[in-house]
This record gives sequence, structure tokens and C-alpha cells, in this order.
Amino acid sequence: MTLSEKQQLFTVMVANLIHWAEERGYRLTFGEAFRTPEQAALNAKKGSGISNSLHTQRLAVDFNLFVNGQYQTRTEDYLPLGEYWESLGGSWGGRSNPDRMVIISAWNITGCADESRAVAGCGGAGVCLGLADS
Repeated sequence: MTLSEKQQLFTVMVANLIHWAEERGYRLTFGEAFRTPEQAALNAKKGSGISNSLHTQRLAVDFNLFVNGQYQTRTEDYLPLGEYWESLGGSWGGRSNPDRMVIISAWNITGCADESRAVAGCGGAGVCLGLADS
């Protein structure tokens, strides 16, 4: 699968998540979708990300979650989103790293999640979803 095909598939998955969330009363705002390699390197230097972030390939997006107008900061607040992302084929980092406010998901075309890369690459987001290489 080409990078463009992966980006297109990832975009459809994210659209499904957004529609699902909206239908259930969750409100999402975008954090960061694209990150330049320079910004990724700067984040890595500061310890808030990795230089080979999936954002640099347009295969990750950060969301902020609001319920009843209130920004949600606890991992358990994001559980329904994480579980739905898993149902789409995603792997939710909130399962392996429940102490982080950030929810990280990585999805791999071959079905093998690259969760360690995604977790390291999405510091500071409300929810970060990624599509990883095989």
C-alpha cells in the first residue's frame, strides 16, 4: 500500500471516529494533524515526542475531547473513543499506559500495531490516532 493509500484509509477511519463521537454527544477539536520533520525533531529534543512521528507522514492526528462543554483530561474519559478506535482496527495505548491522559492508537495495515512508536510520538495530545507502517 502506498503512503497516499494509507493516508486515505486513515482519513476514513478518523472520519468514522468523529461521526461516532458526535452521535454520542462527544465533541472533538483538532490538536495537531501534520507536523513538519523539523517540529518533530524539536519535540524529540524537548522530550515531548519522537523525530520519526507519524504526524510527519500525515498518519496521526491529535484530538481534544469535550463532554458537556468541559475539556476531558482523564484517560478513563477517553475509554469509549479508544474502544471504538479498536473496533475499527486500531490499537489503543490507554490500555497499556493507563496513567497517561493521552490516548494513543496505532493501526497497521498488516494488523500488527506499532504501539511503541505511536506512544512515544504523541505527547501532550488529548487523543492521538495513528496509522503505522508494517
